[in-house]
This record gives sequence, C-alpha cells and structure tokens, in this order.
Amino acid sequence: MMRPVPDFSFEAAALLQGATFVVGVDEVGRGPLAGPVTAAAVRLDPDNIPPGLADSKTLTAARREALSAWLLAHAQVAIAHASVQEIDELNILRASHLAMERAVAALGADHALIDGNLIPRSLTCRAEALVKGDARCLSIAAASIVAKVARDRLMVDLAQQHPGYGWEKNAGYPTKAHLEALLNLGVTPAHRRSFAPVHNILYQDKSLTR
Repeated sequence: MMRPVPDFSFEAAALLQGATFVVGVDEVGRGPLAGPVTAAAVRLDPDNIPPGLADSKTLTAARREALSAWLLAHAQVAIAHASVQEIDELNILRASHLAMERAVAALGADHALIDGNLIPRSLTCRAEALVKGDARCLSIAAASIVAKVARDRLMVDLAQQHPGYGWEKNAGYPTKAHLEALLNLGVTPAHRRSFAPVHNILYQDKSLTR
C-alpha cells in the first residue's frame, strides 16, 4: 500500500477562500515523561517547496535535519513551547494547544491548518483540523519536521544538564532505560510530575518518608 504524499491543496483552498497568510501547524512531545511540548507553524512559498517534505516520522534523522535547516532559511517559521510546569498545571493536551497558539501568533497568520482532530480554542485566526495532516498537507509536514528537530535538540541540551536518563537518544520518552534511571536516579525538575510513572515514584517516596 502506497504511503500518501502531502500536497498543497489545503493551502490553495484556503487562499481561494480569501486567506492571505496560511500556515501549517504541528506539535511534538505529548508522550515523553520529561521536557516541554514543542509546536511549529510554517508558511511555505508555493513556488519554492523543497522535494521530500513528508511526515517527520517517515524521515531519517539526517533528512529531518537537512529539511529543517532549509525551511528555517527559506520559509516563514515560528517555534514555540509549553513548559513542564504548564503541562503539569494545564494537562498535556491543553499545553500542546498552547504551544500551537504561540507559534501561530508569532507569525500573525490568518488561517491555520492544524494536525489532528481538534482546533486550539484560543487561536486568533480561522483554523481547520486535519486528521493525519502531516501525511496530507505540505505545510503541516514542514511544521512536523521543524518541531521534531527543535525538540530533539532541546532534549540533547537537557541530557547534558541531567545525565543518565538517555534523553539524547530517547527524547524523554518512557523507554526501559529511562524508566530504570527514574527509579535509580530519581525525578529531575525537567520531569512531568502529572505523568503516571513520575507521579508514582514521587508518591512512593513520600509514602516511604512518612
């Protein structure tokens, strides 16, 4: 079965309906136990789209890096985050939407194409949710690449501050090595306390010290 190839049809339709500044929006980092959630918004020039734009999950790390560098140089791009504290205070879905809202606001778009089935409630422009948008829409595919590369780099930096958890490899996701490190090394300020594996360790520690 052939994998769908993203195209510019959703952007073209929005422009035909009167939009003048159309962006694709995607986020990365809902599942990890540590680090922020990251979103990107990208406005592509239809006359200057690099070959090979696709859902970031289908690309090699080297290809993502190359495409992200190209997009930062040739497209209009905004990257935004919601912090670990915001994730714990709001919940991960709302925090991921907050990061999306920040990215869209930074570019001043008037139409946003959002990956997923929900539209962030505080967007300041018209928006359309596209299920599997990163596989169908070029601007969302571009946003998925930029967000993934930006967050991976951020987790490499955090790994240097908190060695032993393997974030430079697992990006904060709950791998076996990460879970073992949580048990052996404890919880860091970069861990999401509202996520069950982290919460459970903290709760056990409190129970034991009573």
